[in-house]
Amino acid sequence: MKRLRLAFLLTAAVSALAVATYLVAANNQHDKKAHATASSVDSGPLTNATVSFGAWMTSPPLDRFPNISNTRTSNHHVIIPEVAKIKAGGTVNFIIAGFHQVIVYDDGTQPADINTTITVLPTNPPSPPPALIADPNRRIYRGLDPSLQPADRVEVVHFAQPGTYLVICGVLPHFQAGMYGFVRVLP
Repeated sequence: MKRLRLAFLLTAAVSALAVATYLVAANNQHDKKAHATASSVDSGPLTNATVSFGAWMTSPPLDRFPNISNTRTSNHHVIIPEVAKIKAGGTVNFIIAGFHQVIVYDDGTQPADINTTITVLPTNPPSPPPALIADPNRRIYRGLDPSLQPADRVEVVHFAQPGTYLVICGVLPHFQAGMYGFVRVLP
């Protein structure tokens, strides 16, 4: 009986060692595969930037609680920084505060190139309903309809190629007031 118990314990120990060895090898293989398929922009400087897309005012003091008050007029219509820099293959986190829509235009597009006569209305417009810019020429990303989104959210946009990309707020009066900036994507 002692021999049987000893044989059983020895078999269990060898099996546990074999499973542990297999798991370590599988994890190492997974790490190698992930490293081989990942680009060099997955970590390090300029792989990611954060852009504030609108900002809530604090002067005069603003109380957004409870979440039912109309705070549209208590928002700075700004993009900070005006120029964000990342490496090709990196991402930008647009932290949206307020009724705004992120629109990105291709390398070399300037604010004067945007046709502000091409517009659509939001799906669930506030009163009065602001027009949303719908110019598709050289547009590479148009964010969510702001009338269907919470006032605070994040949209993450990937930039694969080097260049200087125009980023605007698609809410027509905000763009007309100067709410635009650029993402400079380095090689």
